[in-house]
Formats: sequence, structure tokens, C-alpha cells
Amino acid sequence: MTKVTFAYGRYTYIHDNYVGPFQAVDTHHVVVQRSGTGRFLAYIASLLLLANACNIVMFKENSWAVFLWSTLLGLLFAKSLHWKRVVKESVVVMPTFGVQLETHYGSGRIVHRFVPLGKILRPLLNECVTPVTCYWSLALIIRGESELMLVFQELRPPVKILIPIWKALCAATDSKESSHTDTEGDDH
Repeated sequence: MTKVTFAYGRYTYIHDNYVGPFQAVDTHHVVVQRSGTGRFLAYIASLLLLANACNIVMFKENSWAVFLWSTLLGLLFAKSLHWKRVVKESVVVMPTFGVQLETHYGSGRIVHRFVPLGKILRPLLNECVTPVTCYWSLALIIRGESELMLVFQELRPPVKILIPIWKALCAATDSKESSHTDTEGDDH
């Protein structure tokens, strides 16, 4: 079992290579390092909402409904920030079967997507440019599909983390790791 780990920015990359009796399973994890600032701001906002509700209750009669609704709203706000937070995304490459993509949420929920190896035409690194930002993504060209399948649905890891995963996907699908086409040997 080989294990490689490095951190880059707010992401940690963990690579496990398990060689079992029948096949090798190549696992790549991208873990989000927890930011205390976001949780702190969520709890401060909930606390301010609760303080506002207490203020309304103290200065008006029969306003317990406002207090209860504000408390409930504050708790739901804090919980929703924690509930939908992505903890990590994983790529499990099984050379004879396919690729399993996993998204792990803070609530404990795990979403699995499996792509058979025969359906993957080619993995590619894609530069995404928007009016506000520019980032890299890893996508799969799937046979019979008109759109690319993003490997990382929720996270946007840097290209330094995407390259080893892309190379592992290229090796599993027998794709060339270069951007050149098959015309290198031609005498044009």
C-alpha cells in the first residue's frame, strides 16, 4: 500500500494505491481543510438573530411566536451551512471495472457515481474561464453522452492536485497523457 499526501491551499491530496490479490485499486482523495472562519460567522449570525428575537420578546408582549420562529430559523441556518458542506471528494480507479466518483458531505451522506471503463473515451484537464474567475477542472468524455462528466462536482482543486489524478485516469483508460494527436509519426 503506497500512500502519498500533500497539501496545497485549502485542499489536501491523499493517494492510496492498494494492490490486492486480484487487482490494483488506485484511490485519490481531495479533502477540504476546515475553515473556522465560515463556521464562526455562521454561529455569530445565528447568535445575532437569537439576540434580536430576545429583544423583541422583552419589549413587546405576546411575541413568543417571533422568538420561537427566530430561534428555529437561526438553528436551521447554522445547521444548513454544516449539513451541505463537502468534506472530501474521491476518485477510485479500478483498472478492470471502471471509475467510482464519491462526494462526502458533512452530514455523513455519500454520493457515489460509477462509470464503467468501456464508456470512458478520454479524461481531460479543462480550463474553465468565467467573467469573474479562472480555474481548472477534470472531466471525462463519456461514450454516447453529449456533455462532459466532471470528476469533482463540488470542489475546485488546483491543477497541481488534478494532474496526478488525470495521469492515473489516462493510465487506466489507455489514453495518451499528452495533448498531441496521433499525427506525431506522420510526415506532413
